Amino acid sequence: MTRDDVIMILATLKAAYPHAYKGMTRRDGEALVNLWQRQFADEDPNAVQAAVDALIATRTAGYSITPGEVKEKLHTLRTVNELNESDAWALVSKACSNGLYGYREEFAKLPPEVQRAVGAPEQLREWAMMDSDTVQSVVASNFMRNYRATQQRTKEMAMLPQTVQQMLSGVADSMKMLNE
Repeated sequence: MTRDDVIMILATLKAAYPHAYKGMTRRDGEALVNLWQRQFADEDPNAVQAAVDALIATRTAGYSITPGEVKEKLHTLRTVNELNESDAWALVSKACSNGLYGYREEFAKLPPEVQRAVGAPEQLREWAMMDSDTVQSVVASNFMRNYRATQQRTKEMAMLPQTVQQMLSGVADSMKMLNE
């Protein structure tokens, strides 16, 4: 997003929340533009504007919208068709039904976000060997909690600016090399 794109979006926010920008100095305005430009540097300006418009239309709070709220709305708009935990469990439960011998193939059929929550193909095999009542109660509950946590981590990572994501990826790669 360019500086001009940011200024246009902030002008929209100023029109919607004039009290929030009342008495703002030029220096404060520059800092605000710089902050929003850093936060949304890699975003499509039309997507950011759509998220801002959606927030203005639906929020009832009287204070101005924050970059974090816009990032959250962007994420929501982009993941509207994302599996919920019950749907994800239904896929895993079905995979477990053939998980005794075909656990690797069943794991490969699962969407990547479900695979992350399961962990490894061998986990499907272990669940397939368990009592079905235990799988449908205890394992299901644990999986859904793990799936929610996995989705939350993915969401938080996606909301970070690209430069921060790259830095974290570099740190993770360095840690991986140290462990090896």
